[in-house]
Amino acid sequence: MENSSAITEYKKSIRFLLCTAHSSGKHWAFISAINFFFSTTAIFGNTLILVALHKESSLHPPSKHLYRCLAVTDLLGGLISEPSLALYYAILAKEHHHLTNLCFYFATISVVSFTTLSAVSLLTMTTISLDRLLALLLGLRYRHIVTLRRVRSLVTLYWFLSVGFAVMTIWEFTFAKR
Repeated sequence: MENSSAITEYKKSIRFLLCTAHSSGKHWAFISAINFFFSTTAIFGNTLILVALHKESSLHPPSKHLYRCLAVTDLLGGLISEPSLALYYAILAKEHHHLTNLCFYFATISVVSFTTLSAVSLLTMTTISLDRLLALLLGLRYRHIVTLRRVRSLVTLYWFLSVGFAVMTIWEFTFAKR
C-alpha cells in the first residue's frame, strides 16, 4: 500500500512539473503554433514521398522498403508526436491548471511516440547507409544477399526493439525508486 501512495505522489509531482509554466502564455502559444506547422509539413511531405515511392519501379525492393519505413516513421511523427506536443503547449499557453491530467497524458504520448519513432528512424537510416555500402561492395551478389524478406525481418525487429525501449523508459520514469 505504501508503494501505491508513493507512486501517486510521484505522478502528482511530475504533473506539476510538466504542466505549470513559468513563462508567459504567449511563449507557449508560439511554440504550439510552430509544432502544428511542423506537423502539417511532415504529414504533407512524407505523404508525397510515399506516393512517389509507390509509383517508382526502378528501385530494388529492399531499398524501396527501407525508404518507405523511413517515410512512415516520419509521417507518424507528424500525426502523433507533433500534435500531442502542440496540444501540450497549447494547454500551457492557456494556463488551464484544471487540465493537468490531460496535459500529463499529452506529454506522455509525445515522449513515448517520439522515443519509439526516433529510434526506428535512426536504425532505418543506418540500415539505408549499410544497404548502399553493401550494394557497392557486393556488386552482382547484392541482389541475392539483400532480400526483401531479410529487410522486412530487420525492420520488424527495429519496431519491437524501439517500442520495448520506449516502454522501459516510461516504466523507469514512473516506477523508479527515488
